[in-house]
Amino acid sequence: MNYTTLPAITTEQTEVELADPVLEIRDVSVQLGGRRVLQGVDFAVAPREFVGLIGPNGAGKTTLMRAALGLIPVESGTIDRGRRLPGYVPQRHEFVWDFPISVEDAVLSGLTRSIGWFRRPRAKHFEAVADALERVEMSGLARRPVGELSGGQRQRVLVARALALDPALLLLDEPFTGLDMPTQELLGELFADLAREGQAVVMTTHDLAGAMHLCSRLCLLNRTVIADDRPSRLRDPELWMRTFSIGRDNPLLSSLGMAPTRLESASL
Repeated sequence: MNYTTLPAITTEQTEVELADPVLEIRDVSVQLGGRRVLQGVDFAVAPREFVGLIGPNGAGKTTLMRAALGLIPVESGTIDRGRRLPGYVPQRHEFVWDFPISVEDAVLSGLTRSIGWFRRPRAKHFEAVADALERVEMSGLARRPVGELSGGQRQRVLVARALALDPALLLLDEPFTGLDMPTQELLGELFADLAREGQAVVMTTHDLAGAMHLCSRLCLLNRTVIADDRPSRLRDPELWMRTFSIGRDNPLLSSLGMAPTRLESASL
């Protein structure tokens, strides 16, 4: 992704409405299959924030999102999700793409709880679907079967499906994985715009450079919160070493500009 072309959210824009979060997680612990996945997690997000949830595989990032959605029980602690249903964009492999439905129907399926089981969607629901498809630049493909879509198009359908709810909170699980550069750029700009417009956006990602550029906050997670602050304030290599369980010479630190390269170290 060409990060220089994407509009980063300024720190001034993040210092708003922090006393009124749309998601507040307090001292939450989660066990799955007898294993402690999350321990004592405190995390909150307010309107106009774009938060990157950062950590290695197995750190509990997806588990935290699913707990926030109420999809898995917590062992202890509390989660306040607010009154409006969050929008959730799962990883692409979690959606059944060979099911014989159109793009429009796939997005409409995200409104099932709003429409009601066994009820027909009304005009406002179709309008919400049309608006969401326009935001992700998929209006021209509304009638196309989802099985015929490319990977990038499928990701945009999942984003539209979440946006159709008009959520106060948008949760994104690895939204850039396997996408081409134009689609990454389109979605990165969209997520930043949504935060500026007043939504709260939380994204798990392994694209650390992209997250540091796009996000107003980063939360470093490895079963518990290691650090949570603006990207500009997370320049201590020790925080990243603890999060990813790596040594000081790991290339990850060099890629983030937090440690000398091996050649530089040899010349010191």
